[in-house]
Amino acid sequence: MKTHPLTALGLLTVAIFSAAPATLTAADAPSILDRKNLAALWIVPYDAKKRGPEERAQMLQELGVTKLAYDWRAEHVPTFNAEIEAMQKHGIEITAWWYPARNPLILDAIKSHGIHPQLWVCGSRTITTTNDAERIEAEAARIRPIAEDAAALGCKVGLYNHREPWFEEQDHQIAIIERLKRDGITNVGIVFNFHHWRGSLAEFPALFKRIQRYLIAVNLNGMRADTTQYPGVRYIGSDESELGMIRVVEASGWRGPVGIIHERGNLDAAEGLKGNLQGLEWVQKELHQPGSGGPKPQELAPPAKVQPKPASSPNPQPDTKNFK
Repeated sequence: MKTHPLTALGLLTVAIFSAAPATLTAADAPSILDRKNLAALWIVPYDAKKRGPEERAQMLQELGVTKLAYDWRAEHVPTFNAEIEAMQKHGIEITAWWYPARNPLILDAIKSHGIHPQLWVCGSRTITTTNDAERIEAEAARIRPIAEDAAALGCKVGLYNHREPWFEEQDHQIAIIERLKRDGITNVGIVFNFHHWRGSLAEFPALFKRIQRYLIAVNLNGMRADTTQYPGVRYIGSDESELGMIRVVEASGWRGPVGIIHERGNLDAAEGLKGNLQGLEWVQKELHQPGSGGPKPQELAPPAKVQPKPASSPNPQPDTKNFK
């Protein structure tokens, strides 16, 4: 299922992006970008400081970020309960939990602490059928028990577009959700990641209108001028297209949680989040008064490459000074 071809509506959406937006007043501040609505994402395994639960919660509190989308790796399983307790202690809500497959340890931790995060689920890489109808049935069958587990805990399931081409198309996700509704499953929605979307910028307003009623979270990122090119993780406001996309989201009236992504293993997670928060400040100014944001935010320069060592001579002499 592909997105609809460019029609008169599509031509109109081009005008939306090219025309100067109406000036907003301070009273019209886009609430989706308020600091209290932002969730930190990908700060657990991607943190040069390797913080533990307590240090991570303190860091978020100091930044004024009150929500966490909890991603994890195998080494973090023993600290699931400690993570929840540290966040609760510092007033941080765990709004989402990375959920690659059914996991009773996660469900037990959620239940024992009485929290209600969204469970974010990616597309399966083991379902190989290329037939859309068969794939929808297979994905629905896979997600159904996850959604039932989540419903028993008062949680929602979010279909997360992430490096699985078929599942990354939101129209496919909508089809899965509608198929599950036929079985009485109503707690499944869409998590829309800017940086895992490869559609046409001109078609984005129409796409957002289609997914809005299913949407339970949006994760922001810098977006290149050509949004069909897969972007890396970049600061919000540092590229050409995310301002226009955020304008569409804000103007739609949708008001759900918004994620800001770190995912930079060589950088302190606090610094990565600060870069995004500064970018969002620029975006908010531009939304209120185009041209008022000042200099455009800059993405970090890539880390310097380590120069390769010179080739060894054909018959190197041993360095006896370092023998032990």
